[in-house]
Amino acid sequence: MSGHVMVFAPTPRLTVTVDQPSDQPELHLHPGGQGVWQARMIMSLGVPVVLCTSLGGEIGEVLEPLLLTEGVDLRVVRRDSTSGGYVHDRRDGARHEIVDVVGAPLSRHELDELHNLSLGEGLRAPVSVLSGPNEPSLVPADLYRRFAADLGANGGRVVVDLSGPHLTAVLSSGVYFLKVSHEELIADGLAAGAEEDQLTRAMYDLHAAGAENVVVSRAAEPALALVDGEIFEVEMPRLEAADPRGAGDSMTAGVAAVVAGGGDIRTAIRTGAAAGALNVTRHGLGTGRLDTITGLVDRVRLVPADSRPQERTTPDELADRVVDR
Repeated sequence: MSGHVMVFAPTPRLTVTVDQPSDQPELHLHPGGQGVWQARMIMSLGVPVVLCTSLGGEIGEVLEPLLLTEGVDLRVVRRDSTSGGYVHDRRDGARHEIVDVVGAPLSRHELDELHNLSLGEGLRAPVSVLSGPNEPSLVPADLYRRFAADLGANGGRVVVDLSGPHLTAVLSSGVYFLKVSHEELIADGLAAGAEEDQLTRAMYDLHAAGAENVVVSRAAEPALALVDGEIFEVEMPRLEAADPRGAGDSMTAGVAAVVAGGGDIRTAIRTGAAAGALNVTRHGLGTGRLDTITGLVDRVRLVPADSRPQERTTPDELADRVVDR
């Protein structure tokens, strides 16, 4: 693969996990958050990453060296308020949240600095991944709209895994690839239910609103993909899950990595599905072996589905659903 990916990760988090695989407990400190997990998987696929982020407070001071050890090309805006983080106890095999520090919203000046920094890096990258904040109120949706518009107008391909107002904001500017879960579509009022025909209708609506290609993950069911105006089921081997979190972020990362290397969107989706499936077999979000992911890609198939909705929702109606929620 060639090229590189810019990952916009406005609010990374410090993750502290207590584990006990043997007689003695262990303490694990890692950088986390959607953008960090996506960047980690993109690099696992052999593609360099420029990570644009904001850091502040004592947590930010700890996060910076941890992010550098990930191997990303780090670009940082210093913020006056603190970054966020959480502590999880996993000693009994399940995750128990001890504390969750969300962090403070970015100021107007910090948002402008982060936008300008990230835009400069995004214009140099063939693909930009816009990851969401760990809490919607920390970064306004309009920043994503502006960012997607500026990148798209200058030939960049924008990849997103967003929901709520942040999703509708980027759709109004247009994106190359959108990944969203069926639970998020239903919660946002964009799909009436989990049945395939209802999700298919929502996918065509998202396409009409500005998403060139769409993937909807469906938990244990095969994901649905809208490519070139056609709906596919993403079929792949089932693997035993060690930690079900992170599959969606790994899928988005796999798509971005392949597209950055000049690959076609169908191969990108198959690679993303393989990366997501492998990630859930491991403890550690956004992790996976390149050789294993490559081996799984050949087992992923895009199978045409035969359901095409007759009624469409206009982009304005789609936005109104989320605003009214």
